[in-house]
Amino acid sequence: MRLRSGRSPLAGDAFVPGFGHRDSGLAKAKASPASGLLRAVFVALLLFAGFAHAQAIEPMPFKDHAQELRFQHLTHQLRCPMCQNETLADSNAPIARDLRNQIFQMMQQGKSDEEIKQYLVARYSGFVLYDPPLTARTWLLWFGPLLILLAGAGVVLVAIRRRGRAGSTTITETPTDNGDDW
Repeated sequence: MRLRSGRSPLAGDAFVPGFGHRDSGLAKAKASPASGLLRAVFVALLLFAGFAHAQAIEPMPFKDHAQELRFQHLTHQLRCPMCQNETLADSNAPIARDLRNQIFQMMQQGKSDEEIKQYLVARYSGFVLYDPPLTARTWLLWFGPLLILLAGAGVVLVAIRRRGRAGSTTITETPTDNGDDW
């Protein structure tokens, strides 16, 4: 790599194979046709990179619109076991696709939402539910934030009362100046 003295490679004076070379500030070499083709391919890859990863959720043959709304509501209430922070409706993970298909098949068999949820909880534990039920195992999850807030409020009240008592019971003494300032 050749650089002109005192200039940064970011200033455009660096030799980049395939993109031309500048020896002086006045003359500019033309880029080769191959480099133009490479640029076009690179831009096309950038534009279509998102399309390769995006996957549409496959359409399912619902009996009616009410069944489709029920399916959407149910898949929004369930968590993807692989992604952990996405619903089954939002996830593109292979297991989420399989579970959506399984839920659809169970709905076609006439199973209720509760039966479908119970099946998934038995298979993947209560973690699969976005809104876990209130049980002995989940009471801290439901009431923990409230307990922390109340404990913090209690600490603040105790500190304010102590500060108030300490301020009213202390005797203010006048400092004596004996002239010994070292």
